[in-house]
Amino acid sequence: MAPAAVVFGAFFLLPMARLFVIGGSGAEGWAAYASILLNPRHLQSLVSTVLLSAGVTAVTLAVSTVTGLFLVRHRFPGRSVLVAMLTFPLAFPGVVIGFMVIMLAGRQGLIGDVTQALTGSKLVFAYSMAGLFLGYVYFSIPRVILTVMASAEKLDPSHEEAARSLGARPWQVVAHVILPALKPAFLSAGAICFATAMGAFGTAFTLATRIDVLPMTIYTEFTLQANIATAAALSFVLGAVTWAALATARSFAGSSVAAAG
Repeated sequence: MAPAAVVFGAFFLLPMARLFVIGGSGAEGWAAYASILLNPRHLQSLVSTVLLSAGVTAVTLAVSTVTGLFLVRHRFPGRSVLVAMLTFPLAFPGVVIGFMVIMLAGRQGLIGDVTQALTGSKLVFAYSMAGLFLGYVYFSIPRVILTVMASAEKLDPSHEEAARSLGARPWQVVAHVILPALKPAFLSAGAICFATAMGAFGTAFTLATRIDVLPMTIYTEFTLQANIATAAALSFVLGAVTWAALATARSFAGSSVAAAG
């Protein structure tokens, strides 16, 4: 336990403790931590970030579950290439993903050109929450789909066969056999997806024309306003929220979750 304790203390406890102290060292004192609720801009930023992360998590889980189960249950030519392409976004930093969203849904993007040709008006949403949502889903799918596939491969087919032999319909097998068996994977992968979306910065920075999420608010407080104490307080709150999501999922999922560690 000694090496783990040293790493945990050096790279988590000490930095978080230092961040907490800095957050209370400004002109507002410890009241800086209350600004996340009392400052309308900070509160709106927190709410927007939580809602965005929750939506990204829900959509990513739905897409990854359907795709992961299909890939596990079916073997076909090019399957390995498809799996590699689905996990390829793991190699991209957030700035690259933001640039890809701009090329797809920006002012000179593909969607804008197509909609202008069809309707006469250009659809542009890359620089809004919709664009950020698209980018976050794109880089979240690989993290979730790998966990779902790993868990789906361990499912016992005899349970599904028993349900069918008792007269269960396909949707009942999915609802009462497959999904409950994948619950630990959903909890762990969903928590990681939520935490990643909460703290992602590169994509938001690339698209940050009309986007107000907590990482961008922290960046603004730190760089443009030189308000280091407030930035530290908001960073600590952001870290606390994401840690709480991971800890809650871990407690409900149990120790059998592969991706939770």
